[in-house]
Amino acid sequence: MTEDRERRDADDARSDGDTEGESRFADDPERVAFLREVADDVRGESSESELVAAMLYRVSDLYDPEEETTPADIYLNMRNILRVKERGGLPDRDD
Repeated sequence: MTEDRERRDADDARSDGDTEGESRFADDPERVAFLREVADDVRGESSESELVAAMLYRVSDLYDPEEETTPADIYLNMRNILRVKERGGLPDRDD
């Protein structure tokens, strides 16, 4: 049942992003710079501050003309990051 709920959440997030369109998030370099400056200030030693900084950077991408993202993309990306963190992080890889 949890898997069905997750699928519905993801579908809802995608459709919300599609219906609102890109015009809602016009290019705004000043906002990008401000959000990223705040993210740099917030970033610290704790994993929580790293997560907040990452979220701010992702949100700033909405206003960056160089980036193509939607609120749904950000939601799904952040949800995935939080789930990985909840499980203890990514497993070590042998390179």
